Amino acid sequence: MRPHPLISKLGLGTSQFGLDGAAPAKGRPPEAEVREILAIAGRMGVSVLDTGAASTHGEAVLGAVMPRPAPFRITVKAARGDKGPDFVEQEARASLARLGLVRADAIVVQAAGDLFTPYGKALWQRLLELREAGLFERVGISAYASDDPAGLARRFGPDIIQAPASLLDQRLLVDGTLASIREMGVEVHLRSIFLNGLLFLPPDRVPAQLKGAAGRLSRARRMIAEGRSDPLQAALGFALSRPEADAVIVGASSAAELCAVIAAASSPPPDLDWDEMAIDDPVALDPRRWAAA
Repeated sequence: MRPHPLISKLGLGTSQFGLDGAAPAKGRPPEAEVREILAIAGRMGVSVLDTGAASTHGEAVLGAVMPRPAPFRITVKAARGDKGPDFVEQEARASLARLGLVRADAIVVQAAGDLFTPYGKALWQRLLELREAGLFERVGISAYASDDPAGLARRFGPDIIQAPASLLDQRLLVDGTLASIREMGVEVHLRSIFLNGLLFLPPDRVPAQLKGAAGRLSRARRMIAEGRSDPLQAALGFALSRPEADAVIVGASSAAELCAVIAAASSPPPDLDWDEMAIDDPVALDPRRWAAA
C-alpha cells in the first residue's frame, strides 16, 4: 500500500513510550503495546523513528519488537561528550547493537550547547568519523530556537537539523531560519509541534505561569473550532504542510493515539489563518521555563 503523501513526512518519537525513564502520559505501555505502535507506524508509511535519548532498557525493547527489516529511517541521540569521544563512540555502537542494527540513518547531538564546550570539537569530529565508518548515514543537531539553528548549520554543516516549530511557535518559520537551512542542503525535522500539549489544554487548565499567552491560546482554539477542525488536525495540518519540513516528529503513548494522529494527518489541512494563531509569550514558547516562571 502506497503511504499517504503527508504520512510519509511523519516521524515517530519514542519518548512517550515509557522507555526512556519518563512515565508516559497514560501509564507505561507494555512491550506488546510498543510492538503494535511500531507495526502500525510501519504499515502506514511513517518514515522516521526517532529513538530520542532512550535508556538502555528502552533501546533493547525497541530492538526486540521492531518490525524486520526495519521500515523506518532510525535516528539515535549521541551521548554527551563530557566523557570523551571514545565514550561517545562506545555508546553509539552499543545503541546500534541494542536496536539490532548494523547501521542507522542518523546520529544527532541532543543538546546544541554541547558543541560549544571544551569537548565540543572532539564530540563533533567523532560523530563525523562514525559517519565515515558507515555506522550512520548522517549526522545531525537538535536545537532550540535560541540556539541559532541557521548559525549551527553554517558552522558545522550537519546533514539534519531538528528544531521546534508549530502552529503556536512560528518563530523559525516567520524569520526564514528553517527555509535558509534547507537552502543550505540540510534536512529539517520539526519537533515540539504540539508545544508540550499546550494547544490541547482547555482555558481553565492553562498553568498560571502561562497567563501571558492565555488570550492568544483562546483565540487560536476559537479559530480552529470555527474552521470546523480540532487542535490535533490543525497542529498536524500546519506542520505537515510546511515546505520547510522534510519530516515532522510526533509522539504517541499508545496504538490508539497513533491511529488518531494518522487519521488527522491523512485529512486535508484545514483552511485556517495560520498567521493569526502564533503566540509570542517567551515563557509559553520555551517549556524549559514553565516550571521556573
